[in-house]
Amino acid sequence: MLRTIFSIGLFAVLGLIALKFIFGIFGVAVGLFMWLFFLAIKVALIGLVLYFIIRIVSPDTARRLRERWSGPAA
Repeated sequence: MLRTIFSIGLFAVLGLIALKFIFGIFGVAVGLFMWLFFLAIKVALIGLVLYFIIRIVSPDTARRLRERWSGPAA
């Protein structure tokens, strides 16, 4: 009976260590994803601002850029 109690305790401790290890790695992955997500948002906003500046200064260049990335206007 004592052996069974110690076995259950050992498996419980090993399970807790495994969960801590798995969620530790998962936390790093979520942090990396969030960092990449915010970096992509910053790059997109900078690109949007540059596009609007080009659209104001040179509408023909903006039209050519729009056609290059999304195809000719219908």
